[in-house]
Amino acid sequence: MRRIGLDFDNTIICYDDVFLSAAKERGLLPADFHGGKQLVRDAIRLLPHGEVAWQKLQGFVYGRGIGGAQAFEGLGSFLKRTQAEGDTLFVVSHKTEYGHFDPDRINLRVAALNWMKARGFFDASGYGVAVENVFFESTRDEKLRRIAATGCNVFIDDLEEVFADPNFPPGVERILFSDRPAVAAAVQFKVCANWPLIEEAVFA
Repeated sequence: MRRIGLDFDNTIICYDDVFLSAAKERGLLPADFHGGKQLVRDAIRLLPHGEVAWQKLQGFVYGRGIGGAQAFEGLGSFLKRTQAEGDTLFVVSHKTEYGHFDPDRINLRVAALNWMKARGFFDASGYGVAVENVFFESTRDEKLRRIAATGCNVFIDDLEEVFADPNFPPGVERILFSDRPAVAAAVQFKVCANWPLIEEAVFA
């Protein structure tokens, strides 16, 4: 039986459309701007006081704006396959309780759990993820310790630096969810650009 760990932000949940629309609504980007989260972030950071503007935008998107985010295409098939195979799934993510510069003080962890609940993650007739297997940690070190504690033998993340961290637990298969080539050649992991490829890599 596999014990499969997933990151949450930008691995399970895709914020691209929310970041783009929220940035335009706030006048941070022109109406004809197109691009995902990375391009939105890069453009906003070039503005005067751009770093603060970006952090404020993050606070909104990860909190009050999370309802507009979507699961990545192909994730549902992967979760159903995990359920059918009888594997145990964990969500382990570095997520603070509150966003920087968020005047609404939305609890980001509660918002994430509510997003998952609304999409059937915890329903037996949905994806059958055990809510007690969802962990949000305050630091990356705590996240890595949690991955080790769960006994995961596979972990999927969108951040290469997580896998390159010397404290990443040894013996865990690492799958990077990215459409860009890996940089840290010294670290061994698979790179998959989408969830169908991740499913193939895990269940091959």
